[in-house]
Amino acid sequence: MSDTPLLPQLPASAPKVRSGRFWRWLGRTVLRLGGWRVVGTFPDVPKLVLIAAPHSSNWDGIWGMATKIALGLDMRTLGKHQLFWWPLGGLMRRLGVIAVDRSAAHGVVEQVAAMIRAEQNCWIGIAPEGTRKRVERWKSGFWKIAKAADVPVLPAYFHYPEKTIGIGEPFHLSDDMDADIARLRDWYRPWQGKNHGV
Repeated sequence: MSDTPLLPQLPASAPKVRSGRFWRWLGRTVLRLGGWRVVGTFPDVPKLVLIAAPHSSNWDGIWGMATKIALGLDMRTLGKHQLFWWPLGGLMRRLGVIAVDRSAAHGVVEQVAAMIRAEQNCWIGIAPEGTRKRVERWKSGFWKIAKAADVPVLPAYFHYPEKTIGIGEPFHLSDDMDADIARLRDWYRPWQGKNHGV
């Protein structure tokens, strides 16, 4: 079976891992067994902040991680520090998850922005809702990180009715955080997570 309908190609400047065929096969197999596919085109930019929504289920992490592995994409994500218990912590770090203590989150924005600025190719993935529950306001960390690092935001969505992970167009930030977040949330309105929309 061809991978063409299942996954788009990564562009030349996207950060890639040197993972072997087995890992990519495993990621594709998980997506196929779940009935998921990825649509859209990844931009050919070396640095960005990817946001994924609606985030309404732990399953989002499974489908998102399977996609990342299947593509061979070296994208780092932020995860709550409670997930880093032994032996899961080692696996999480190997998969590119950065532990964040949300009770002491000061400094995280600048640390992540500095990491993006320092590397030649760096994509960071963040769930802007900050939780699986439906929220009235998104967390602003993704915007602050992208602004501080001077990189675009790439919106990606989970649409459970069609089992689709979609990639949007890069979003270039203005100086108005609230307006930018409102525009991004409007873009997400058609997409339905496992338990709710945005």
